[in-house]
Amino acid sequence: MSLDMDFVRKQFPGLSDAEVLMDNAGGSQICRQSIDRITDYLVRCNVQHGASYDRSKQSVAAADAGVEAARVLLNAKEKCEVTLGPNTTSLFLYLSLAMTSQVKKGQDIIVTNSDHEANVGCWKKLAARTGATVKEWKVNTTTWKHEIADLKALISDNTYLVTVTSCSNIIGEVNDIAAYAKLAHEHGALICTDAVAFAPHRAMDVQATGVDFHASSLYKVFGPHIGVLYGKKSRMLELPGINHHFITDEMIPGKFQPGGFCHELAAGCAGILDYLSAVAVHHDAAYEQKTPRERVEFAFELFTRQEDVLCEKFLAFLRGKPGVRIIGGAECAAGRVPTISFAKEGLRSSEAMAATDSRSIGIRYGHFYAWQLIHDLGLLESDGIIRVSMAHYNTEAEVDRVIAALDEVL
Repeated sequence: MSLDMDFVRKQFPGLSDAEVLMDNAGGSQICRQSIDRITDYLVRCNVQHGASYDRSKQSVAAADAGVEAARVLLNAKEKCEVTLGPNTTSLFLYLSLAMTSQVKKGQDIIVTNSDHEANVGCWKKLAARTGATVKEWKVNTTTWKHEIADLKALISDNTYLVTVTSCSNIIGEVNDIAAYAKLAHEHGALICTDAVAFAPHRAMDVQATGVDFHASSLYKVFGPHIGVLYGKKSRMLELPGINHHFITDEMIPGKFQPGGFCHELAAGCAGILDYLSAVAVHHDAAYEQKTPRERVEFAFELFTRQEDVLCEKFLAFLRGKPGVRIIGGAECAAGRVPTISFAKEGLRSSEAMAATDSRSIGIRYGHFYAWQLIHDLGLLESDGIIRVSMAHYNTEAEVDRVIAALDEVL
């Protein structure tokens, strides 16, 4: 079954035939259902939470529906395991601050060289505060994976935390998080994953991976500009809070939400689930009777089929270009998402933008906050990489437009 592109694109008011938007790894278009939920909240119940009057109760219910939607998207067991906040960077920072009293001098914290800085810098600062040792787990530039054998060489019973990306926002290869989590737990360590570049392309499942902490930015998953942090309930309860003193340590997730969270954007998160459910039911009416989680999984299966076609079409173009270096798998095999990064020998990545900007094609160049990876690949001086990041709502015709523009400069 193929994705009904006319139906899908009608759900995104920001899409048009005039522009090609393939900067989706930086932020997707927002679905109409999320816009409707936000508008409804602002018009109907935009008041403070926690009061006894009816409109305040309605406000709480609207935001709570967004939390429940995030729980379904994550496949978390309980809503209390879901912390909404400004973005992944901020949520990881909050988590690292909460861990300060837990880390002992001389313990190890493992970070990768392929992660967005959101899942690196805060842990290095945690190590500096506590006297922990930072170890770097490098990506294998042949397989473009973080190999478990390399993790085994770094980890020990002295390791407090392993941090790793579910899928690099540069490389586009899905890592084996469940295997990493199993190894971390065998050594008594925690594991924290950044799923920002994974979540728009595959259904998240924190129960299947077994991670302790996991974050994503829902504005890259067709929703509003808000982040979500999953924390296994037992792990969340172990940590001290970073909120006001009267918000006690058993009050989760509130103890990790200094200043609270944006209520209208939380309400908008429920629209993501509305959209995914609409896609599932439109393609198979039987899903009307299935659970929200089952509808999420089916929608993402449909998205993957569409994205695989786009991904292989563009990779085939790059494979035929002498001097082009693809960062990540050069073919669309299983586990490859359509976030495609590349560089051209003798060309500064910034120079390619003239060909695309003039044709209303939205792609980008740079290090994309994965500074360490671009440094290790020796590409900083040539303005980093060019990144074409597609989503399920992009079309083959749009890929053809990108190819035609880049064909002039590559």
